[in-house]
Amino acid sequence: MTDCGCEKARRDLEEYLRNEVCKTKHSDIAEHLANCPGCQDEALVARTLTDVVARACKEEAPEELRARVLAELRAAHTTH
Repeated sequence: MTDCGCEKARRDLEEYLRNEVCKTKHSDIAEHLANCPGCQDEALVARTLTDVVARACKEEAPEELRARVLAELRAAHTTH
């Protein structure tokens, strides 16, 4: 394996974290991350952000809020 460098590792980081890069790229980026504290920090931020967004997408709005929003949408639709 060869170190792909910071530029390539950071450019492909999102795909790497989602396992969307080929095995060769994955190995190169993994090797780079293992040896580069700056890119490790970048990966930690990206993973944390991805996890927070994923959790937020699973949450549901309270029923009363959903009902209010739907009522507003219906009202807006009938007036236009």
